[in-house]
Amino acid sequence: MKLVIALAGLHGTGKSSQAKKIADAFNLEYISIGMIFRELARKKNMDLKTFSEYSETHPEIDKELDDLIVQKAKEGKIIIDSQLAAWKSKEHADIKILLTAPLEVRVRRIADRDQTTYEDALSETLKREESEKKRYLKLYNINVENKKIYDFILDTESLSIDEVFVKLKKVIEESIKNKKSRE
Repeated sequence: MKLVIALAGLHGTGKSSQAKKIADAFNLEYISIGMIFRELARKKNMDLKTFSEYSETHPEIDKELDDLIVQKAKEGKIIIDSQLAAWKSKEHADIKILLTAPLEVRVRRIADRDQTTYEDALSETLKREESEKKRYLKLYNINVENKKIYDFILDTESLSIDEVFVKLKKVIEESIKNKKSRE
């Protein structure tokens, strides 16, 4: 089975943590567009805020990353961790999942992860998310706030990493079972 899972969510919702656990549990390749984006920023000696702003006038960056999503989704046996995972892999994804959490929770998680202040994490997160929202609307006419594309939406605010994983694993197993019964 060429299982393809699209996992999306705003920064700090737990996408990367869950994608890694799911990749291990289902023996899937894991790709994080956010990690690749960060690496590109480092290569250009820019912080994320600056690189996000730079990307607004260099659409080839997003297009290259988003083409990678499509290519990897076609290959299968993968979980794609990206804001646009569901949108760009919609013809190939077996299940499209969105993780959510309130802004305050997400920023607190980001500040802890990056060992920075809440205020700095808040400022950077708001700027990055606004930049991404504008870029995706301009490039693809995709409104990332539209949740209709997702098969399953989970609010991670009051759940531990393990509790989120248990819920996602169950949903994915059910999706696999349904897919096999249709084949």
